[in-house]
Amino acid sequence: MSLLSSERNFARRIDLTSLQLFVAVCELGSIGKAAEREFIAASAISKRLSDLEAALGTPLLYRHTRGVDLTPAGQSLLHHARSVLFSLEKMQAELSEYADGVRGHVRVHASISAIVQFLPEDLGAFIRQHAEIKIDLEEHLSTEVVRAVQEGAADLGVCNTANGVGELQTRPYRTDQLVLIVPKGHDLCAQGAINFESALDYDQVGLHSTSSIYLALRQAAAAVGRTIKLRIHVTGLDAMCRMIDNGLGVGVMPQRAFALMHGVGELQAIALLDAWATRRIELVARDFSSLPVTARLLVDHLAQQPLTA
Repeated sequence: MSLLSSERNFARRIDLTSLQLFVAVCELGSIGKAAEREFIAASAISKRLSDLEAALGTPLLYRHTRGVDLTPAGQSLLHHARSVLFSLEKMQAELSEYADGVRGHVRVHASISAIVQFLPEDLGAFIRQHAEIKIDLEEHLSTEVVRAVQEGAADLGVCNTANGVGELQTRPYRTDQLVLIVPKGHDLCAQGAINFESALDYDQVGLHSTSSIYLALRQAAAAVGRTIKLRIHVTGLDAMCRMIDNGLGVGVMPQRAFALMHGVGELQAIALLDAWATRRIELVARDFSSLPVTARLLVDHLAQQPLTA
């Protein structure tokens, strides 16, 4: 039997209703409680679960007087079942909107730098021209954006690509400039511009340890045989500004993002002279030419924006 034929037979043996009931039993820890919630006889649920185990060829549940526990196979199935059911719910939601006049969806994953600095205005202009298109935008780290595009979870990625994109295709979108943020009156304020090495003597407020900015800082420090004196990690640029304003260290963020913070604290931006401080934010896709029409419209719109704000 071919692999494709085997996969088709497997798919035919899996019943979506049984998956839904399996998830309900797992969430409630009891066939009886699941039967009450789903308005179905407990014996019917038990039969469906037995059929599911037979189809998969492995026990999914440990049954005991207090309820049920998951076997290792059951834990794996629960993860996949939730993913399948979530995808079905999302598909239903998207398809229902076509009946309401929405003619297309574009799934976009983008880095925090792209979202804070550029995408609100650019997407706003696009939607005003194409009101029938819905954009699902999610914020992720740049490495996660690339992975989402690779795995097909996103049609389009918008992120810094310094750490590579594998076999994905890219198109230029924007450039941004990283700066060092310090409290006003800080020792470094007297210098108009510095190399990042000068900031290594001070405690740092850093973004997530796998963010593209923090990875760049670590590489810069390692290049001069130093380490970052990291005092605290934060997940957002506004939180970074507040931490710096309260004396917890200095931090690096995009210049335009800092300008858009509208005066969070008494802070000052100092230009960084390092070459890596000028970054490219790019559009990422598996194949731009094979994107849905709606996604290609968005790509064309974003690619027409000026590289520098």
